[in-house]
Amino acid sequence: MIYSILLQATGAGSGMTTQLLFMGAIIAVFYFFMIRPQQKKAKDQKKFVEEIKKGDYVITIGGMHGRIAEIEDDTFVIEVERGGRIKFSKSSVSMDSTKAIAGKKPTTA
Repeated sequence: MIYSILLQATGAGSGMTTQLLFMGAIIAVFYFFMIRPQQKKAKDQKKFVEEIKKGDYVITIGGMHGRIAEIEDDTFVIEVERGGRIKFSKSSVSMDSTKAIAGKKPTTA
């Protein structure tokens, strides 16, 4: 009986190593499949916003379509249909929506 208890005690050390390796693998999966892509997308969004210039056709996160009329420090003015102008924060530009319509000819503004 004591022999079987000793055998079980030695197996616990290898189980701990396996658990640590498994936890390390889970952390690596989270990093490469969740954290890293989000950081890359945020970096691409920031670069996209910095490259916006006057006359570009954009879509905001809220769905507003228009051309950039003026650019200030952290805001820009979108010119919408019939000369209407609305001021937005630069962070409100939707990179995905704007790039999706980049090849299409805008129907407004």
